[in-house]
Amino acid sequence: MVILHLKRGDENLFLYETDVNANTTDVVKDVTAIYNGRLKVERICMEMEELATHGTLLPPEMIGLTDEQIEELKLEDIWAEKCIPSGGFIFNKDLIGRRNGRQPKENMQEVLRNAMKDARELIDKKLVLTKRPLTLKIVSEAINLLRGAVTIVYPMQLPPHDYIRQEFNNTEDLSGTQASRDVIEPSKAQLWFAGRLLLNDKKLAEFIGNNNKTKVVVKLNEHGQGPPGREPVITEDIRRRMMADAYRRQEELKKLEMDEDDNYLNSSWADSGILKRQAHGLENVQFRVAIGFFVN
Repeated sequence: MVILHLKRGDENLFLYETDVNANTTDVVKDVTAIYNGRLKVERICMEMEELATHGTLLPPEMIGLTDEQIEELKLEDIWAEKCIPSGGFIFNKDLIGRRNGRQPKENMQEVLRNAMKDARELIDKKLVLTKRPLTLKIVSEAINLLRGAVTIVYPMQLPPHDYIRQEFNNTEDLSGTQASRDVIEPSKAQLWFAGRLLLNDKKLAEFIGNNNKTKVVVKLNEHGQGPPGREPVITEDIRRRMMADAYRRQEELKKLEMDEDDNYLNSSWADSGILKRQAHGLENVQFRVAIGFFVN
């Protein structure tokens, strides 16, 4: 199986395992789903961190208002009593006014945070270094871990307006957010290899060759963004080694400049009597001093 090392710009994303005979349209579709799935997991984890700290999300009309404004407008969070965490809660006011402040108790916080940790490890970029490919099944497993943890802590489910519930139901609205810029629309997704666009409905072998036991770097972007920058001729590791060698050489030259000009006289090649000793076969002769004792 061929391994595609996915990047967006210079950022490592994940490894994807496929076959050189695979259809490029299917590959792009699968890769985009994994990429967007990883973003979904990260969005859910960020919101779950807030959930573990400040409880469920307030209704949209109450977000960002002060207590006085809420009271003046006679607004009420009708979901607060319906969505109480298992084992009760501790009040921890959300200073930015997004969540209701009903923080789950410590043991339930651990359930949420352990699930976040496990889910992030499943999709971590470090998997590239350990040479472990990522699949859509693994991404789904990460989302299910998060879903299960939220269900344990909130068996009555979260309010329908809570971003976490919307993410689980695939009804999230990202318009106007930074997250919307990161997501790639499947219909606009493109893959590039060596500065060449992978055209739809072609065999992957037409672009990367027929070797099914290779690993290549491909870059993901959206239609209209143009070709991404090519990979550097030398890797970062080789560049660092070259810099270290150059520095070591520079230090050696500095040391030579600091030595005395006649330091070379200590070398064997500067010995004026070397030729004479070589002619008499005395070049490597070693003398031993014998000490004798006479007893009368």
